[in-house]
Amino acid sequence: MLARQEREFEYYEEELQPRPQRIEKTVPAPKRRPTLNTHLRSRCFLLLALICVMAMAVTIRSGITASRGYDLVKVQQQAEALEKENEHLRIEIAQMKSPERVRRIATEELGMSTPKTVYFATGTRE
Repeated sequence: MLARQEREFEYYEEELQPRPQRIEKTVPAPKRRPTLNTHLRSRCFLLLALICVMAMAVTIRSGITASRGYDLVKVQQQAEALEKENEHLRIEIAQMKSPERVRRIATEELGMSTPKTVYFATGTRE
C-alpha cells in the first residue's frame, strides 16, 4: 500500500501589516439644484421686448396711416365742395355780366334810357 508521504516544508509566516483600509463612505451625491441660465434668460427677455416694441410700432404706424387716410378723404370732400361752389359762383358771375341784366338795371334802377340813334366815331377826318 502506498502511504502518503508528508514532506516537510518550511513555512514562513510573516507578520502582515494590516493595510489601512480605505473607508469609503457612500456619500449620496448632493441634490443638484437646477441652475437657470441667466444669460439665456436675459437674451430671451430682450428678444421678447424687441418683438413687443416692433409690434407696438407696427400698430401705431397703421393707426397713423388710417387717421391720415381719413384726413385725406375729408380734404378731398372739402375740395369737391369748394369746386362745386366755385362753379356756382362762375355761373352767377356770368348771369350778372349778361347784357339783359345790365340794361334792366340801367333802365329800372338808374333811370337811363336807350338812345334812339347811335353815332360811331372813326379815327380819320375827312
